[in-house]
Amino acid sequence: MQSTESRPGALDHVINRFREILRPDSLITDPQQLRTYECDGLASYRVIPAVVVLPETAEQVQHVVRACADNGVPFVARGSGTGLSGGALPHAEGVLLVTARMRQILHIDLANERAVVQPGVINLDVTRAVAADGYYFAPDPSSQQVCSVGGNVAENSGGAHCLKYGFTTNHILGLEVVAPDGELLELGGSREAPGYDLLGAFIGSEGTLGVVTAITVRLLRAPEAVQTLLAGFPSTDEAGAAVSAIIADGVTPAAIEMMDALSIEAAEQAVQCGYPAGAGAVLVIELDGPAAEVAHTFEQVKRHCDEHGAFEIRVAADDAERATIWKGRKSAFAAVGRISPDYIVQDGVIPRTALPEVLGRISALSAESGVRVANVFHAGDGNLHPLVLFDGSVPGAEEQAEAVSGAILDLCVERGGSITGEHGVGADKVTYMGRMFTADDLDTMQRVRCAFDPANLCNPGKVFPTPRLCGEVPGPRRGVHPLTEAGLADQF
Repeated sequence: MQSTESRPGALDHVINRFREILRPDSLITDPQQLRTYECDGLASYRVIPAVVVLPETAEQVQHVVRACADNGVPFVARGSGTGLSGGALPHAEGVLLVTARMRQILHIDLANERAVVQPGVINLDVTRAVAADGYYFAPDPSSQQVCSVGGNVAENSGGAHCLKYGFTTNHILGLEVVAPDGELLELGGSREAPGYDLLGAFIGSEGTLGVVTAITVRLLRAPEAVQTLLAGFPSTDEAGAAVSAIIADGVTPAAIEMMDALSIEAAEQAVQCGYPAGAGAVLVIELDGPAAEVAHTFEQVKRHCDEHGAFEIRVAADDAERATIWKGRKSAFAAVGRISPDYIVQDGVIPRTALPEVLGRISALSAESGVRVANVFHAGDGNLHPLVLFDGSVPGAEEQAEAVSGAILDLCVERGGSITGEHGVGADKVTYMGRMFTADDLDTMQRVRCAFDPANLCNPGKVFPTPRLCGEVPGPRRGVHPLTEAGLADQF
């Protein structure tokens, strides 16, 4: 099936249709105001949309999508714009559909441990709405104070506590979505839904299969006890070995986060988190659950940290101290701006047992290229977040940083991991998909996308390395990374 062609004057026509249902301040066409939406959290990609709409109801979203479908106009959904892969990058000749005004918590059902929210609801606001009753929403990206639940669904976001509690997909029971043709669909909704798992296919599809208008989230009981520990180590080798020992001992902490010396330096400058002086790495380890279990596993964790070289261990005495320990880790990405004018936030996955080896190889790559790399990551599940530092005012520096960043992803794939753990592919990692998947793999995924969006209007140009129209014959996808061509990555 071929893509729908935009007819002459299509944008003017859809804008007129938008005016029939949207308030005047929900339709943006002014060139200066449009610039506000030219990128998401990945500012290195910028595109000014042709028009921005801010619907407030599912019916308005349907109206917008139908108008686009009828006229062959591409559209992109966007939440809070905190994504780090360019997944919400606008289309220059299309509509940017922003769900930021859809912020109602529609229903809370504590008896069944669920709530229904609109996509623009801020992640942390779900927990705030039910905390007094002893419940919370488990997914906790570092941006949880500003990111939206709809965006979390699109990217299948993780967070520090996904080691024990899983990703967004483990906490979504149902979705109301507007398909690319404007039809309103219900996906999931029961704990054991028969048939194909369309809900699972939609979560993490990065806005390429439709627009979410309502989300049924799973609520969890707040744990009886929480214990947070901060351990300082001489280097990432000792810290990584401690992580492996803890998991091998049968302990599953709620979170195990690691930061290296460079990221600690940045966090100290930004938020004065007071991490152990002289640490080559720190671990933030959090245990939760029944009080007796937490007390027992805490002793196991402390013993493994001691045995693997921790020179300082601090335990949070209360919620205030717990927040202080987490402050450095939660602010790490932004804090790196204190030590570098520019940086790339990378996101790859490796087996956690490979942490010492891979961190050593990243260090060697950094030394070989002269590009500094700060490491912040979810050590418990091997989700790396190397921050590749550069100065954009220096000619060639950005290209070199991108080469190092790409070589790190190649290393993740080589070690049996993934090019993304939680940030998504978006526009940023499109060219890397062919390194992880075969052409047949990608064709199969493309067929799923075509089943939902045969006209290729819904967030076009994202995820797939060679976007093509449904039914076209596939072409070659694999490329050669600049760093490999330069010979710097041969040792990896």
